[in-house]
Amino acid sequence: MADPRLYLDHAATTPLLPEACAATMRGLALWANPSSPHAEGRAARAALEDARRRIAAALRIDGTIIFTSGATEAIAIALSRGRGGRRLIGATEHDAVRRAAPDAARLGVSPDGIVTPGAIESGGTIESGDLIAIQSVNNETGVIQPLDALGAAIRAAGGLLLADCAQSAGKMALPEADFISLSAHKLGGPPGIGALIVRDLALLEPVGGQEQGYRGGTENLPAILGFAAAAEADAAWLERASELRARLDAAIRDGGGVIVADGAARLPTIAGYRMPGVAATTQLIRFDLAGISVSAGSACSSGSLKPSHVLAAMGWEEDAAREVIRVSFGPDTDAADIDRFVAEWRSIRATASARHPETQEKERAA
Repeated sequence: MADPRLYLDHAATTPLLPEACAATMRGLALWANPSSPHAEGRAARAALEDARRRIAAALRIDGTIIFTSGATEAIAIALSRGRGGRRLIGATEHDAVRRAAPDAARLGVSPDGIVTPGAIESGGTIESGDLIAIQSVNNETGVIQPLDALGAAIRAAGGLLLADCAQSAGKMALPEADFISLSAHKLGGPPGIGALIVRDLALLEPVGGQEQGYRGGTENLPAILGFAAAAEADAAWLERASELRARLDAAIRDGGGVIVADGAARLPTIAGYRMPGVAATTQLIRFDLAGISVSAGSACSSGSLKPSHVLAAMGWEEDAAREVIRVSFGPDTDAADIDRFVAEWRSIRATASARHPETQEKERAA
């Protein structure tokens, strides 16, 4: 009997938690529009506002929660309607940020993918009123940005900070920021729901309609209830994730692989690994045939033939960047899963080395 499939792509989306699924199903019974004044509408409104309070408490949110369809929409709202002057973004930001601010100036990063306070402070890069978008955790590498220090430097320069916390919410404390984007499906909630946290509503241009006039459209109450349940879920499994990632890192090193941003602080649930001499596309096919789901870069750019802009910004050569895959953990990932992945990783590498011995020679000479 074949082994069940092994899912190691939680950074793309993580399976719906049972408590979030149950809450979403309960929300389907509250079918009325929360904006309606009748009894059914008032009941829906009460459930909506209760969920808003629960999410704020669970994630320790300091600011106003505006529900959106996800982090992508939250980012677009902040960058298009946030008050202020120019837009600047980190060079390794998610594609959602790059699409929302295609003409924004880029803040360079170190070889480990870190935007340093010095990059912000030097040369008068930031002017008063500028809006700067920086990820809390990179979705391809797991690199954690020092947002406390970066935020302090941005505030000292008179700028505003948009923190993309899609990957870190529920796993790390939210940073002090003017805008924060969240996505429920990254923490075990349903897809199609997220939020924009706004420190001061005066910083955002209203458009009328729902969500206090800042995001029109009937709220997705069932998904919001699922979001609240996921935000409240026990995250004790993260301690185990650190041990699992250390186990995987050690195996990759021993097998001749390369860990992306090995020297940087990284979220324990996300890592990038290079298998020298084997294209990521080949690896993905082999892993998938073996019943293991991983990815190469962001799920939002899957199918693209372009090399990762994240790795390019970190100084990676294109050929090397094309050999990197992403592995990401979830609540159910265990040591046996890591061992199964490592066994397949070694098999793929051994097969490639046997077929292309010149690759092995180049690596020994490097």
